[in-house]
Amino acid sequence: MVRQKALGQWLATALLSIVALGPYATPLMAEQPRHGGTLVFAVLGDPPTLDCHAASSFATMHYVSPHYSLLIKIDPNDPSKVVPDVAASWAAAPDHLSYTFKLKPGIKFHDGSPLTSADVKASFDRIRNPAQGIVSIRKSIFQRISEIETPDASTAVFKLSSPSPAFLHTLASPFNCLYSAARLAQNPNYPATDIMGSGPFQFVERVAGAHWTAKRFDDYFDKPRPYLDGFRAINTSPQALATALQSGQVMTQFRTLSPAVRDRLKGALGDDLKVYSRVYDFLIVVAFNTRKKPFDDARVRRALSLAIDRHAGADALSKVSSLAFVGGTQRPESPWAANETELASLPGFGKDIASARAEARRLLKEAGQEGLKLRLVNRNIADPYTSAGVYLVDQWRQIGVTTEHAQVDVKTLVTSMQSGEFDVIIDFQGEGVDDPSIVFARNISADVSSYNPSGFIDRKVDHLYGRIDSEFDVVPRRQLVREMETHLLTEAYQVPFLWLNRTVTMPSKVRGFIMTPSHFLNQDLSGLWLAD
Repeated sequence: MVRQKALGQWLATALLSIVALGPYATPLMAEQPRHGGTLVFAVLGDPPTLDCHAASSFATMHYVSPHYSLLIKIDPNDPSKVVPDVAASWAAAPDHLSYTFKLKPGIKFHDGSPLTSADVKASFDRIRNPAQGIVSIRKSIFQRISEIETPDASTAVFKLSSPSPAFLHTLASPFNCLYSAARLAQNPNYPATDIMGSGPFQFVERVAGAHWTAKRFDDYFDKPRPYLDGFRAINTSPQALATALQSGQVMTQFRTLSPAVRDRLKGALGDDLKVYSRVYDFLIVVAFNTRKKPFDDARVRRALSLAIDRHAGADALSKVSSLAFVGGTQRPESPWAANETELASLPGFGKDIASARAEARRLLKEAGQEGLKLRLVNRNIADPYTSAGVYLVDQWRQIGVTTEHAQVDVKTLVTSMQSGEFDVIIDFQGEGVDDPSIVFARNISADVSSYNPSGFIDRKVDHLYGRIDSEFDVVPRRQLVREMETHLLTEAYQVPFLWLNRTVTMPSKVRGFIMTPSHFLNQDLSGLWLAD
């Protein structure tokens, strides 16, 4: 009896210990990743560029990310943190004016050459101070880097002219691919035409408009990754995607699926399909060309924003598309997002749409733009772009505005945006990071910013941005974010429409996927593996 009682107490204690361990107990029973197999996934369109530093679209990054490493990267399990990639460790000076990074030993590029601090320096110098003819759309957010020192092959020291609470997250952007300094010396633009990095997968073949293939890089530094033998990215049209997923022609796609496609796949594949969903760091933005009349008039821009019933749009469009959440410039659920009361006070975000549209018509009349006609340029991708465009056309019709909805491929849209040849364009915001310094970088004046599709110049915006980007105290920094948001939405240079819900499906045999709030994060595919 005593022995039975003691055994019972021991079992109870053991069970309590397991419960107390919670998630820490899981790895003891988790499946071990296995090597082998090829992941086949869809990408909607050809890449407009192969150069990460010039890219803003998934149509580049979903092809090229697995080929490159980063200095540090956003933690896919907690995007508020950064974790190592080629950097083994880092330390900030007490005044936050320098950061010292120590690199992991033995890292190689795909051509067998070693990756050293010289490659880190050359890559970030290319982003912050690109040579003639090199496109670096994030140049402006790296201007505080005054110098990058390389005291030895395994050490890179970033010297700053001013401190920033967002500096590590800025470095960790998935667009900051590390390139070979030797290759850049031969051809500063080699990344636009050749794929040669130090990532988990080595480039094999690209057939434009058809597919992209890669194989496992056996000398990848983060062993035992990657687990896959390789991947095959299929260029798929939006119309063909659902059938390709259902038939098994492709296993997944990494952006999002509409509710209808999600339900169709779940109905057809049942338990053989895993469905992942979460609030997306992806905002549909309506950008007005302030360099062109009448969109140089704030009254016209604000009228067009006021006419949009975002709340009704979220309710209706969430049933048929990934458009789902009303929010301002900061991602809903972000610690920097406006609360419900703050949001309702912003122009275009109140719930009295009748009053808002009356004000919109008054502003158009005052500006002499009754009967306004405009051309809306949009991507030819059904979800979310077509849904957003069709809705906007209807909203503007209700204040007497006639809209031509021009849907084009990604490359044509980017060309229009860069050349300034548009009236209004549907763009997106989503760098994969919630920090307002990074989010607002696209909103600073066009003569400072390397990415400002509206082309406006506003020194109040630049001043507020400087204060946000140097304030380490959370409370006053949040107040500055609200002030910036109010000013931007009053001037309405480029206004939020709706934030998305991210939905990704894949066969149950695909393991190791982490559902991040952005389709740009964790796209090196190194942690994915295929079960038997």
